[in-house]
Amino acid sequence: MSHYRSNVRDIEFNLFEILGIDRFLGSALSPDLDHEACRHVLAEVARLAEGPLADSFSDADRNPPVFSPESGGVTVPGSLKKAYAALRAAEWWRLEAPPELGGVAAPRTLVWAVAELLLGSNPAAHLYGTGVPFAGVVHREGTPEQRRIAAHMIERGWGSTMALTEADAGSDVGAGRTKAVRQDDGTWHIEGVKRFITSGDHDLTENIVHLVLARPEGASAAGTKGLSLFIVPKLLFDLRTGEPLGRNGVQVTNLERKMGIKASTTCELRFGEREPAVGYLLGDAHNGIAQMFHVIEHTRMLVGVKAVAALSTGYLHALDHARTRIQSADLTRLGDRSAPQVAIISHPDVRRSLMLNKAYAEGLRALVLYTAGWQDEVAAGEHAGSDVTTARAVNALLLPIVKGVGSERSYEQLAHALQTLGGSGYLQDYPLEQYVRDTKVDTLYEGTTAIQGQDLFFRKIAKDGRRALDVVLAEIGDFLQTLAGDDRLRLEREAVSRARDAFTGMADAMLTHARRRTQDPRELYKVGQNTTRLLMCAGDLMVGYLLLRQAATAHRRLDQGHLSPADRDFYRGKTAVARFFAVTVLPLLDAHRSIVETTDNRLMDVPKEAF
Repeated sequence: MSHYRSNVRDIEFNLFEILGIDRFLGSALSPDLDHEACRHVLAEVARLAEGPLADSFSDADRNPPVFSPESGGVTVPGSLKKAYAALRAAEWWRLEAPPELGGVAAPRTLVWAVAELLLGSNPAAHLYGTGVPFAGVVHREGTPEQRRIAAHMIERGWGSTMALTEADAGSDVGAGRTKAVRQDDGTWHIEGVKRFITSGDHDLTENIVHLVLARPEGASAAGTKGLSLFIVPKLLFDLRTGEPLGRNGVQVTNLERKMGIKASTTCELRFGEREPAVGYLLGDAHNGIAQMFHVIEHTRMLVGVKAVAALSTGYLHALDHARTRIQSADLTRLGDRSAPQVAIISHPDVRRSLMLNKAYAEGLRALVLYTAGWQDEVAAGEHAGSDVTTARAVNALLLPIVKGVGSERSYEQLAHALQTLGGSGYLQDYPLEQYVRDTKVDTLYEGTTAIQGQDLFFRKIAKDGRRALDVVLAEIGDFLQTLAGDDRLRLEREAVSRARDAFTGMADAMLTHARRRTQDPRELYKVGQNTTRLLMCAGDLMVGYLLLRQAATAHRRLDQGHLSPADRDFYRGKTAVARFFAVTVLPLLDAHRSIVETTDNRLMDVPKEAF
């Protein structure tokens, strides 16, 4: 039986009943898809995800890829090769490819919904397929000749990586030492070492294209401004046909031994150490960090989706176990030896844990698709030639929340889901222990949670002058006004309103500290102590708001009647989880506001030796 359990019903609810993506179908944004076609896509992808794609999930974890120092290459297990072949053959990757390169134009909401199913089933297999979206970046940013490289990447199914991190630089990308030396023929020789490169080597594809940040020799600008982005293939190839010509000077020198997601290779790459590593300056423009941010934004969204997908299937495993595991009498008959044992879902604390799992699994899915909805607004606006500045800014604001909160809450809640299974959850007989191990990395790569918090405050709130944040806060306020006459949701409405005020107070206090740095630079320490707190509270506010939106729709559907028993239970679940989150989680934002507003710098005055 497959480890993976999809939730297509909830995905469809978000897409069609909440976000209303039908308005994009049949339009220039998605001319070849209609409502039924989208539902067919989701059903077929779920069938693939629950079947052949999921088959290697455990085996590839137990028998991970192997690095050969002699050959300098990595071999992946046969089970994973079979799963990857099934994924490629299904051709759902065409939803991600540019239409000019054989892709199918689709709303980003549908693209990310499909990604959830694939990432929940077999995240490593999906990560090996990033050649398609990365080819999109090469196609958009590259020269006419380089667009042919993008076509090869898609037509020939090449893999791809983003090579930023270096051992001495870590998250400080601007401190990287990898350099590029221009050659007389217009190519560049890349020299340096990159670490923690996902899918850095494998034998699943004919070639791998590395997108490498490097500093051109003689570059005058320091830090990230002096970096350029280069296309560096594993194998040199005929630019016209794509046929491989031989090895480039890129060597794998280490395969990391990891806590989880072992089926996904994480490599150290050395460029130009034994022979020249030939690269091509992307777009013939020294604009590396801006170009790489197109890749980073995609991968941060992907990481958040991966984490949420794992939480969703983990919650469904815990729910099934709680419904079938019989243990202990009902709490109201405590001490009564004659009382029958009941399913553990009858126990209050198990219910509390499961409902919190449900709140974050469904609330974070809603956040992912809500964010994708803003990406659709960007695409639709660009096609219509209208101003998309606001939509771009809101999407940028939401990305660190999707990635940072999605990964942190999923890891945390998967631990609670494992707890529902008791000792069995700790065994490899069940997939929960692997979900926990595989999901921890989501809080680390593509920028740790601390980095996401700093990005949210300094770049997406302070630098933006709060414009994007105010758009979202105003939207929440406007929605709450529409519920003013609905007494059934009064408690939830008031809780979201208070949480919105609390979050606004936190942001205002931190902005005040930031402005005072000109008088006292140490005021920034008060900000730094709270950026992660602000990030997590932003996630809880958005989850509470989106669950309330869903509850309002569910009430309307329940009022209409004529529902199947399954649909009636589904909508009742939506109203219940919104209320639960409103009364048990959202009130905590008031306490966080108090902490932010009273933060001092005593923590920063503690001697290092006292820790």
